[in-house]
Amino acid sequence: MKKIFLVAAIALMGATTVNAQSGNFKVGAHIGLPVSDLITTYTFNTGVDVSYTLNVSEHFNLGITTGYSYYFGKTIKISNTPFLEVPDLGIIPIAATGEYLFPSKIYLSTDLGYAFFTNTGANAYSGAFYYQPKIGYKFGASEGYVGYKRMSKDGGALSSINLGYAFTIGK
Repeated sequence: MKKIFLVAAIALMGATTVNAQSGNFKVGAHIGLPVSDLITTYTFNTGVDVSYTLNVSEHFNLGITTGYSYYFGKTIKISNTPFLEVPDLGIIPIAATGEYLFPSKIYLSTDLGYAFFTNTGANAYSGAFYYQPKIGYKFGASEGYVGYKRMSKDGGALSSINLGYAFTIGK
């Protein structure tokens, strides 16, 4: 029994070591345009992204991701007269991420988690459900992607279409 336990423990440590060696750390940036009702309240968004993924199989990675996105508010005008100043909005998502890699270097991924809002208005430090499906292309240690970022809570939503670039460290 002790030998079986010892062999199982060594196998588990070996599997953990293999996964630790096959992890990837990514750093990136994105820029995007608000969609739906946000077109009238925000001009664009930009931000940085950080993620760590483990190679679960040859074509599939799982991990965690975070970052910071900043949405620039607009001044809403009525008859060319400033009516309402929409405050800028900062977002810090914390999410699980999954990525499927096709042999052609194209990939599909999605982030699912929670986004914290960092604005100083009435909803300061509140947040919402967060998801972001992406399609991208890997070239060496770099990748480019197009994504749809959405945060939703209580029937309201904040969405944008984004272009991003990331660099992988640790391949």
